[in-house]
Amino acid sequence: MRHGINDLLTLMQVLRDPEQGCPWDLQQDWDSIVPHTLEEAYEVADAIERRAFDELPGELGDLLFQVVYYAQFGAEQQRFDFADIVDTLTAKMLRRHPHVFPDGTLASRRPPGVSAEEVQTQQVNSRWEALKAGERAERATETPSVLDDVPRTLPALSRAAKLSKRAARVGFDWPDTRGVLAKIREELAEVEEALAAGDHQHAQEEVGDLLFAVTNLARSLKADPEQCLRATNAKFERRFRYVERELSAAQRPLTEATLDEMEAHWQAAKAQESQAEEKQPTHS
Repeated sequence: MRHGINDLLTLMQVLRDPEQGCPWDLQQDWDSIVPHTLEEAYEVADAIERRAFDELPGELGDLLFQVVYYAQFGAEQQRFDFADIVDTLTAKMLRRHPHVFPDGTLASRRPPGVSAEEVQTQQVNSRWEALKAGERAERATETPSVLDDVPRTLPALSRAAKLSKRAARVGFDWPDTRGVLAKIREELAEVEEALAAGDHQHAQEEVGDLLFAVTNLARSLKADPEQCLRATNAKFERRFRYVERELSAAQRPLTEATLDEMEAHWQAAKAQESQAEEKQPTHS
């Protein structure tokens, strides 16, 4: 017998039962669960990037469990429950996809003979942004901004990408990558100037500007800067572990190895990766 969503909701209710529940689960609240939610989201992303699809159902389940947690908190405080979450999400998606559900209901469909490819992407995006702007205006307590509802808890790179993307949609953007590259050079020069002046605090600020400019370059290339950096992190870790293995095989303690020795092994790791890539079959 396979378990369903109702079983999961019941499980959470029992875990949070004051008399029969789990002591750890009973101690949790809105704030204590947030770090776990972020961690589970990263683990989902990690499993996808590693193509560990056999692990993905478990990781997605862990992420879903976070939603169930918040639904239980909401139900206990009579704010909302899981059904409200599903209803709110479904209604929002129906509202934001009039090109798929023209009447705003699940029963409505795009007219027969009109393919998804025939729907103009630009019109869809414009409609999406207009709908989201209306939703933001309804929630806003002060002057509405296109930057409203970009979560402050996002990783800095991801948030930078979202902020610049929002601004770009209203025309605050470079026309091509040349402008972004020029901005990167400008910010790098300002970092160098601050360092030359011995002003490390100003240099830190300029490094932030440089990172923001690089984030814009990733966005202009239609790349997620967070994913770009995660890929580089993985590459760095892979190559550095190679350096460690080679030094260990030579019975050379890492702390005693010279920078030149480590660099030589690093370059060897790069060469091995390049050779492996060249051996990969190509598809015509």
